[in-house]
Amino acid sequence: MQDTSIINANTAANLRKRHTLDAKGKILGRLATQAAGLLRGKHKAIYTPNVDCGDFVIVTNAAEVALSGNKLETKAYFSHSGYARGAKMTPLKRMMEKDPRKVIYLAVKRMLPKNRLSDRQLTRLRIFKGATNVASKASNN
Repeated sequence: MQDTSIINANTAANLRKRHTLDAKGKILGRLATQAAGLLRGKHKAIYTPNVDCGDFVIVTNAAEVALSGNKLETKAYFSHSGYARGAKMTPLKRMMEKDPRKVIYLAVKRMLPKNRLSDRQLTRLRIFKGATNVASKASNN
């Protein structure tokens, strides 16, 4: 008979590793899926959906991420202030010019499940606009 073991949350926190993803030339959705899977810990044998066992993810060269098709001109992000007529549509092109890190952050955030663990998992995501000295900035977690 096989013995079933349950992973402890403290044990999972001690097993965290650091992964660096280079966004240069990668498709936005594929990069976000890879980052979301690493944040959740789905690549580990000890993965449990209700335990936060994911790793740290560092994304570099966010300004050089690729988009498939004609998304740069056609895609827009919707936000609402909560007030009447508070809807706002922001084109992807303007978001890439202003802060390309937010585009990757939103893509990863929307791929994570909508629960209490997702906020904790997103704190382990670091996104840099260019190819910076990752070791010095990432050590300030």
